[in-house]
Amino acid sequence: MTITVARADPRGPEGLALLQASHAYLLSLYPPEFSFALNPDQLAEPHVSFFTAHCDGMATGCAALSDKGDYGEVKSMFVHPDARGSGTGAALMDRLEAEARARGLPLMRLETGDDLYPAHRLYRRHGFTDCGPFGDYVEGPHSVFMEKRL
Repeated sequence: MTITVARADPRGPEGLALLQASHAYLLSLYPPEFSFALNPDQLAEPHVSFFTAHCDGMATGCAALSDKGDYGEVKSMFVHPDARGSGTGAALMDRLEAEARARGLPLMRLETGDDLYPAHRLYRRHGFTDCGPFGDYVEGPHSVFMEKRL
């Protein structure tokens, strides 16, 4: 099994399919006002790098890095349920970190759901630690904030 991660268009068929699955999953867990997902057009903006992961030719996950100037924010991290545990999430995180370093960003940050425990474990394995709200986020009943110094 070979996992590859490459830049992609979030508005292309694979990107759209993964994003739709991600948004449907999040909306099954959280009220819409607590969903901070970006839409495909926002993910295609110049300051955002969007990536898809493929395993044996199948699109298995996606993630984006939004360049906020003094940090990079992880957005739209999603691994298809059939690919969870395959290393897809780790491959995406490695690519996001490489992108952040290439952009000269000193810090990566993210907001994730409070009960997305597999995601929490993935982020911690990649060196993320808990932090407070950042950017436009505020404390909320469903948010966990994390960061990693590069």
